[in-house]
Amino acid sequence: MWVSNWLSDRKQGVVINSTHLDLVTVTSQIPQGSVLGPILFNIFINDLVEGLHTKISIFADDTKLCKVINTEEDSFLLQRDLDRLEAWADKWQMGFNKCKVMHMGRENASHQYMLNGKTLGNTDMKKDLGILGNSKLSCRNQCQAAATKTSKIMGCIKTGIDARDENIVLPLYKSLVRPHMEYCVQFWAPVNKTDIAELERV
Repeated sequence: MWVSNWLSDRKQGVVINSTHLDLVTVTSQIPQGSVLGPILFNIFINDLVEGLHTKISIFADDTKLCKVINTEEDSFLLQRDLDRLEAWADKWQMGFNKCKVMHMGRENASHQYMLNGKTLGNTDMKKDLGILGNSKLSCRNQCQAAATKTSKIMGCIKTGIDARDENIVLPLYKSLVRPHMEYCVQFWAPVNKTDIAELERV
């Protein structure tokens, strides 16, 4: 009853220049920044994996299916699991958004798959948890993105801060630049000399 009360009869509104717009009833919401929200979400999707034979990876509201496809039977099994996910979503009135297929391997047959009655589109590159990955498992795009972003930040520091004192510039570098260079670097660590040089230049 306590959880139900917390989730029920919520309203939200907008205030612009001291003008209050009418409150609107929120029919589906978990308040952001709450402790209970993620717990309730995990309980809600707890049965998502039941009956699936494909390897599934879930992080928050991000779900990935991964399967080695050697035969038509493998492709059929993956499609069957997609159908099961669709049935789960219908049952719980949820939806899957921005779904794509990434085919990997030189001799990949690149089968087509369906979800919600539509053929899923293919992609060669996808951002996952902030890391750009592609179908060739190359870190080139991620290195370029990290170098570009950090170069812009360095430019802002250089033009926006007159002081060149180490006690001022170094903390800015450590807090604004390095996190972009080091985020999940264990996964995308560059091995290509060009990529390494580009990052070292920053």
